[in-house]
Amino acid sequence: MRVLVVEDDPDLNRQLVTALSDVGYAVDSADDGEEGHFLGDTEPYDAVILDLGLPKMDGISILEQWRRNDRNMPVLILTARDRWSEKVAGIDAGADDYLAKPFHMEELLARVRALLRRSAGHAKNEIECGPLRLDTKMARLTVDGVPVKLTSHEYRLLSYLMHHAGRVVSRTELVEHLYEQDFDRDSNTIEVFIGRLRKKIPSDMIKTVRGLGYCLSADEDAG
Repeated sequence: MRVLVVEDDPDLNRQLVTALSDVGYAVDSADDGEEGHFLGDTEPYDAVILDLGLPKMDGISILEQWRRNDRNMPVLILTARDRWSEKVAGIDAGADDYLAKPFHMEELLARVRALLRRSAGHAKNEIECGPLRLDTKMARLTVDGVPVKLTSHEYRLLSYLMHHAGRVVSRTELVEHLYEQDFDRDSNTIEVFIGRLRKKIPSDMIKTVRGLGYCLSADEDAG
């Protein structure tokens, strides 16, 4: 899962990027409104954390333009605690949730998980697909109840496939949602990680749909 952080406070920006990266997200960041707007308008993100008080372009204007351009990724806005009007304006502009500063990082991470769950149609932190159970809060996978250790990139890939189980996901989409903007992206590495995952879960669960991409299915014998 790939997340964009748009926050002009350098310390908070760094803390957000670190916290999100530590729990398995690919994270891009911007420290002013113009760069944040450009990234959100041109790159595919699974969620965005957007401060409203930004230099060069304010958060409300950014959000309004994204929504006018049919950018539908979930957006969590950050507001000053005593500015209730900002919260209302943010929700009206198309935000999905808000968090008042100062906040506890665990609450922000929980709200991001909730946004990602809802956007993918899941109600719980634990996502199940056949014998697989992915705990998105703890970033842990079990297969038939047995814990399975994943690298960070294996976790990102499997998490994305499980959030979109039953749907064919192209290599391009996987690359765009698994790697940060400045990462040396190579679609061939997706094949490597798919191969590694097939050794850690029932191998037939990840189907290769020739010419289209990959599909995670609970039906191990299908395809």
